[in-house]
Amino acid sequence: MPELSAQVESPATTRLLSRWLLLGEWRFHPVRAFVAILAIAIGVSLGFAIHLINAAAFNEFSTAVKSLSGQADVQVAGREALFDESIYPQLAQRDGVAVASPVLELQAGVTGKKDGGPLHILALDVFRAGFISPDLIGAPAEGQPFDTLADDAVFLSPAALRWLDVADGGHVTLQSGTGTVQLRVAGSLQRARAGQRIAVMDIGAAQWRFNKVGKLSRIDLKLRQGVNRDAFQADLARTLEAQYPGRFQVGQPNDENQNSRNNNLSRAYRVNLTVLALVALFTGAFLVFSTQALSVIRRRGQFALLRVLGMERGQLLRQVLLEGTSLGVVGAALGIAGGYAMAAVALRFFGGDLGAGYFAGVQPQVQFTPVAAFVYFALGLGVALLGCAAPALEAARAAPAIALKSGSEEVVTTRLAKTWPALACLLLAGALTFLPPVFELPLFGYLSIALLLIGAIALMPQLAAVVFRFLQRAWLRTETSKHAPVRSLTLARLANASGQAGIALGGVLSSFSLMVAMAIMVSSFRVSVDDWLLQILPADVYARTAASGGTAGLNPREQASITALPEVARVDFQRVRSLSLAPDRPNVALLARPINLQDPGKSMVLVGDTLPVPNGAKPVWLSEAAADLYNVKPGQQIALPLAGGLHQFFVAGIWRDYARSSGAIQMPLDDYRTLTGDNDVSDAALWLAKDATGDELQQRLKALPFGASLEVSNPSAIRALSLQIFDRSFAVTYLLEAIAIVIGLFGVAATFSAQTLARAREFGMLRHVGVTRGQILSILALEGGALTALGIATGFVLGLLISFVLVFIVNPQSFHWTMQLHLPWPLIATVAGALLTAAAATALIAGRQALSAGPIRAVREDW
Repeated sequence: MPELSAQVESPATTRLLSRWLLLGEWRFHPVRAFVAILAIAIGVSLGFAIHLINAAAFNEFSTAVKSLSGQADVQVAGREALFDESIYPQLAQRDGVAVASPVLELQAGVTGKKDGGPLHILALDVFRAGFISPDLIGAPAEGQPFDTLADDAVFLSPAALRWLDVADGGHVTLQSGTGTVQLRVAGSLQRARAGQRIAVMDIGAAQWRFNKVGKLSRIDLKLRQGVNRDAFQADLARTLEAQYPGRFQVGQPNDENQNSRNNNLSRAYRVNLTVLALVALFTGAFLVFSTQALSVIRRRGQFALLRVLGMERGQLLRQVLLEGTSLGVVGAALGIAGGYAMAAVALRFFGGDLGAGYFAGVQPQVQFTPVAAFVYFALGLGVALLGCAAPALEAARAAPAIALKSGSEEVVTTRLAKTWPALACLLLAGALTFLPPVFELPLFGYLSIALLLIGAIALMPQLAAVVFRFLQRAWLRTETSKHAPVRSLTLARLANASGQAGIALGGVLSSFSLMVAMAIMVSSFRVSVDDWLLQILPADVYARTAASGGTAGLNPREQASITALPEVARVDFQRVRSLSLAPDRPNVALLARPINLQDPGKSMVLVGDTLPVPNGAKPVWLSEAAADLYNVKPGQQIALPLAGGLHQFFVAGIWRDYARSSGAIQMPLDDYRTLTGDNDVSDAALWLAKDATGDELQQRLKALPFGASLEVSNPSAIRALSLQIFDRSFAVTYLLEAIAIVIGLFGVAATFSAQTLARAREFGMLRHVGVTRGQILSILALEGGALTALGIATGFVLGLLISFVLVFIVNPQSFHWTMQLHLPWPLIATVAGALLTAAAATALIAGRQALSAGPIRAVREDW
């Protein structure tokens, strides 16, 4: 024995033995290793791909925004979309300013172009812009140097040329009110970013053509050499605030506020998408655990023999950790490569917003980032090590004399299953749901979900023991039990080997509960949006200018023409504008429309009660997102920048809005018109007169002199289009949900297969005592069905709890709106049936393989 021990302890022998154990395990059980590697690879690849896509899209979007500012040192913008140009001379003549370049930005609808949104127009003073943003000056055709000043000329970026399908010398027709403006394509913007759809024209021509005379969007300032930008910005901001309270914002291109504004626009979406992608990685962690736990149980005698021959506890611990590490290394490496390929394909075919619409108008290219690759590789490896840590410790702690005896396998799972850590995880998960978000992200919500999963999975052996022992006692009290040995053996096995049953149950639990939670979350959101659409679309017909954008609208004369139609019993007009309430946040939408002040609930979907409006106060109603983002509650005052100044409004209530995650505010149309003098509207909701039909009204609207510019729809069409956009935005979520289901099915199959093959000696003994092959297969099918049924029942409860966290904690803290809970029973029942079928079929197939060796061979090692 000393000679054998010395041989085992030599470095060369140890390396050879380690390699033999590792490769031998993979060679004889390739499917189990493959499934664990696949789960880790998918989790890493999804997370890494989404990170690369988001990073590429966000960086390209930020760079594109910065390119529109050129070499400006300071920018002055209004808190409203447009401001009076009378401020320009004051800024141009200010000490320290070398050049002041006025800019008018417009979102102009393209006649006949329904997809892709409006065209972004930058109107410049070419003589000033040449010093600040020369890349935005168009290149006119040879012999036409004055086209940059022409009142009918426009210069398009290459992406805009392709989108509009025009060439130099062609024409584009844009919307101005209900009329049109035809412009000649005088040249291109060769230095525009790839995918950036912009147009540039003379500022005077744009003001005239689009009825924006005397209006600007911003003024770019280039400072004299030696002037401190930060000091100049601070001094100018103080001066403008003193002279024009609440009217202007002063910043620097791509400064902290602008970066925060761009980041806040899509951060919640990007973070939630990444977390959903890592669901597969969590499933991979459990598959590594089940793989290594079952491997330790099956090789318990081999490890005990190695210990007897001189292998130290530390060596055995390192060996099992090495096996888990190898799964993690291979899976993580494949995941990094697959993630990069997925990101390249997604950016090529779907764009950087993955259907959500946050990064429209950019064409990002994937860039490999070594730091992110290392982080996700380490994450995959860490998950594998975490999964194999408990089995490795158990293998090292096992006493060789006990482990050499057959029938001690249940001791392993008993030690792995402790009750108090599981209960502690569940209690901590509940406590974390009461904590607020961190940096406006539901980090404690995510942690609560992880702890719920860990605690529930750790509690499965005890739950299995309680349930199946109760069923066994109840079964044995029946007369049928005396004549049904198969069912008696099945219940006896499940009741007395609850530890191994718990491992199998954990596979079903993790996959099914996550699938249920994701399905409930998406279904709840979709049903809530559908119900919300039904409530906010009470009219019979809706009309707006066909080409959307800031240049479209209906003037008072056109509104009167619509109101006078005999088919119209009632019409509500609405004006939509954009306001900036904070420099570091995206703009909010202001909706001015008729509101029933006696019962505002008839005009909007209220969340809670509305408050009575004090005498003399002007009421507004904030969306859930606006109230949460700006920390405003009903009964408080809010200052809104309108008509060149700040005006105080009384917050009368909160309403639900799923269309604008940056926030929206409703106010009575009459109050808006009184304050601003703006009598134009953006769209109209029309109710039919008695005996009139929707088709008749649509025809009459189209027959109006400006009818060709109107887009007329009924509520059902708007609802169908909105749900189509919803489904497109959640297409990636649906894909991640499907991947989680597939991995869960693979995991269940691998777990039941491994357990069945590891019980070959047990089946051999049953064959010796007279149990037939068919009866053993029946036992396996019943065990698989019973375990899966318990796992599905428990997984449904756990999934429901996780969905509560997602719907009532994560979603409000991420997107700042609430929703109702809805359970998609058909999908849940379908997946439950698939899991039951997969478990029973796998147990039967693996059982046939385990019984193929014969009873004598199966028990010859049974000491």
